Amino acid sequence: MNWIKYSINTTTFAEDFVSAALMELGIVSIEIENNVPVDDGDRQGGVFEELQPDLPEDEGLSKVCFYLGEDDDHESVLQQVKAALEELKETTDIGAGTIDTSLTKQEDWINNWKQFFKSFYIDDILIKPTWEEIAPADQGKIFVEIDPGVSFGTGKHETTQLCIRQLKKYLKAGDEILDVGCGSGILSIIANKLLEGKCHLVGTDIDEDCIASTYENFEVNHIDKSAGDFYVGNLIDDKQLQDKVGYDKYDVVVANILADIIIAMAPAIPPTMKQGAYFITSGIIDFKENEVKAALEQVGLDIVEINHQGEWVNITAQKN
Repeated sequence: MNWIKYSINTTTFAEDFVSAALMELGIVSIEIENNVPVDDGDRQGGVFEELQPDLPEDEGLSKVCFYLGEDDDHESVLQQVKAALEELKETTDIGAGTIDTSLTKQEDWINNWKQFFKSFYIDDILIKPTWEEIAPADQGKIFVEIDPGVSFGTGKHETTQLCIRQLKKYLKAGDEILDVGCGSGILSIIANKLLEGKCHLVGTDIDEDCIASTYENFEVNHIDKSAGDFYVGNLIDDKQLQDKVGYDKYDVVVANILADIIIAMAPAIPPTMKQGAYFITSGIIDFKENEVKAALEQVGLDIVEINHQGEWVNITAQKN
């Protein structure tokens, strides 16, 4: 299958805002192209061994790219994207805001992942693609092998890193864990690894491909399928899914999704949680922080802490 690549011409200043606007429309396969040099200390996941390529001079310009398959409704999606860009222009200088189009073949898509997704650390956890070998210096450390495939979630994005650091803080052996919007399954896999399998996982996603990707990544990481139950559906309004997921059951609920979805989903979260349980969430662009905080407080959750990384926010709340 071929993919159509749409590239939004914007600025480095606005690329996070444009990305957030796309994510609000449900577009999560986003790629950013710019010429910003990356200092060692600022590289996501730490210092990589490979040398950075020689880039043209950074002029503050950026391309925020997304892909649509041949069978997708391109006209409808582009209308929504253009409307979102026009709305964004009212508050933010996004530069040209024009959209370029190109064709990407399936084999190119796969090879692009292999070109740009390299091993990296989040604190003491090694995240590596399935096609790379473990270096001798990394032997014996906690590591996660991940092949994102068609789903979102390699661990490189700030929102995923925020969630991982909160999982490290709040997880304990024997926990029941709910992963809402599981994507590639990376958060569930890391939870299992951190607790050495002493937990039970349940996950949901609106995309059945993500469920398949999660189970594939379980297998790659030598985690038995019985360690987790994953369901397709929308927890916001799907009563059958809510019943499957269960009530008063979870010690930790984690959701790395989008601010507006978290707000809409907020009433469905506390019924799943035990007393004293934690709700760890991210995917929140900074200007949505107060809206999400208010939505969680409105359904009776207490805000425990708020963390920032770049333009992104984590809110951790507790059911008391």
